[in-house]
Amino acid sequence: MATTRANASKGVLQGVSLLTEHDIYLFRQGRHFRLYEKLGAHRLTVNGTAGVHFAVWAPNARAVSVVGDFNEWRNDVHPLRQREDDSGIWEGFIPGVTVGAHYKYRLQSHHKNYHVEKADPFAVRTEVPPLTASIVWGLDYAWGDGQWMQQRAQPNALNAPAATYEVHLGSWRRVPEEGNRSLSYRELAVQLTDYVRDMNFTHVELMPITEHPFYGSWGYQTTGYFAPTARYGTPQDFMHLVDRLHQNNVGVILDWVPSHFPTDEHGLVYFDGTYLFEHADPKRGYHPEWNSSIFNYGRHEVRSILNSSALFWLDKYHADGLRVDAVASMLYLDYARKPGEWIANEYGGKEDIQAVQFLRDLNEAVYRDYPDTQTIAEESTAWPMVSRPTYLGGLGFGMKWNMGWMHDTLNYMSLDPVYRKYHHDQLTFSIWYAFHENFVLPFSHDEIVHGKGSLIGKMPGDHWQKLANLRLLFGYMYGHPGKKLLFMGGEFGQWREWNHDRSLDWHLLAHAPHQGIQHWVRDLNRFYRSEPALFTRDFDMSGFEWADLHDWEHSIISFFRNGENPDDVVLVVCNFTPVTHANYRIGVPRDGFWSEALNSDALTYGGSGQGNLGGVEAAPVPAHGRCYSLLLTLPPLGVIYFKAPRAPV
Repeated sequence: MATTRANASKGVLQGVSLLTEHDIYLFRQGRHFRLYEKLGAHRLTVNGTAGVHFAVWAPNARAVSVVGDFNEWRNDVHPLRQREDDSGIWEGFIPGVTVGAHYKYRLQSHHKNYHVEKADPFAVRTEVPPLTASIVWGLDYAWGDGQWMQQRAQPNALNAPAATYEVHLGSWRRVPEEGNRSLSYRELAVQLTDYVRDMNFTHVELMPITEHPFYGSWGYQTTGYFAPTARYGTPQDFMHLVDRLHQNNVGVILDWVPSHFPTDEHGLVYFDGTYLFEHADPKRGYHPEWNSSIFNYGRHEVRSILNSSALFWLDKYHADGLRVDAVASMLYLDYARKPGEWIANEYGGKEDIQAVQFLRDLNEAVYRDYPDTQTIAEESTAWPMVSRPTYLGGLGFGMKWNMGWMHDTLNYMSLDPVYRKYHHDQLTFSIWYAFHENFVLPFSHDEIVHGKGSLIGKMPGDHWQKLANLRLLFGYMYGHPGKKLLFMGGEFGQWREWNHDRSLDWHLLAHAPHQGIQHWVRDLNRFYRSEPALFTRDFDMSGFEWADLHDWEHSIISFFRNGENPDDVVLVVCNFTPVTHANYRIGVPRDGFWSEALNSDALTYGGSGQGNLGGVEAAPVPAHGRCYSLLLTLPPLGVIYFKAPRAPV
């Protein structure tokens, strides 16, 4: 409940602070990683009087006051005091303010006649957009994921299986009977968790849940870097979603956007009447592609605030990782700019040295304090050593999205199979660089919006061939080195391009072909998680070996995935044409029975039923430089996985 007007007469109690001299030192050095414990609105009891301590960074303001439903939104009742240490922080303790109170900061600038009401940058709860007030709130919650948290280093490790389901919470599933509303966090805790567990995914990656004023930005235009969006419930409701996923052994990765922020007046833009969070010069401070402001990474206090946001989600919400959005836009000063529209660094180059330092500091802090989590870079260029330690000169991320593989693969798969043999290198080239970074193979939301069509819509051929091509695409992806990421809807072959205002087309699962694709992805995940050969050496070239990469004429590739144990060997064979190949010979390293573990052309997946009747006995016939070989039947537009017999003692 918000407080009554009577509370407003109590004024502001001065001399109360959560900030120490050490806090201020770290803040101004850009080395404070827990500012959420100091800035914002915090409930306190002072001399027996309960209330809330407010603190906000606004160094260029002439006056700052707290306005809210507890003082009829008057700016003359609760003025804050600026600290005398030149930190630029205004603070004060207001007795009587209680949990649930709505508030903003009223700022008056030294410059011009600038008066503005701002949401609290450190608010942990907000009103439901389009309303913009902050809400006094606590983050108390009785977590039930203790077992997951104690052992999560194993499922989050680089040598563990990672099959991630990317989700936009507002459009995953809706309730048409109730005005097509989105599910709440609590409803998602049941439905999404049960679905992800049934599909055998290891993790979910949530598109940004940080508060954002424009729903159509999908969360990538953030105003509340410490508040989960109120569209689906309270902070505790979101905690419950994470908690239940963890209790079902599903990791949670949060999409996080430190690259830019929107220009909505209540947000961070021109915060105290100056360009505080952003660069003043639009050649540095304005993002032309996204019509948003760019953080000033050279400002120490800004780095402290962003670093604190990152660690906040790991600390308070038990997130297992952060996928950092648009890293390329942070690294390059000329990103999305024409000549003359950008400013070179001090050495005349296009690299943003300050952003590089910010990213390194961020990753060092995450792995220092939460070594059982991961940071993942969405970085689309050839910037070196993105996923290498900072002490080696890298950026320090745990993993990086493999955008090159994604583009080459989708370009190849979109070709009519008759032309694929002329583009064989688009399949084989990725292995040349596959181990330069710790890669994630992403088929994300970005590939099925803005007129790009759905994944199945990109596939060539008639209806049956499109379905077969999609199964082949997924089978190839799960065999290729690298962790896996698939955006929602792709797992059952949604035809329609994703629309954030609509639910996924779950009705398609009434039809057998779409059931078959879903069944295929479920089995791929199950097999992938059970076979160490497919994940333990994802980032080590010893985990991959070509069986044959040269059969461009038939658009066939075959390769081995090797685990740390000699018994862990899987052969993957992909036929990218609609022609069945009988008596196709592939050399293998050992004799014995090679069992057919998965076949995308199986009838249960909607295929034609071509295969090898459960497996093939290796013959002592040399092929591809090996002493033994298999004589296989390769199904049309199909992928087959074979498990090797045990290694000879």
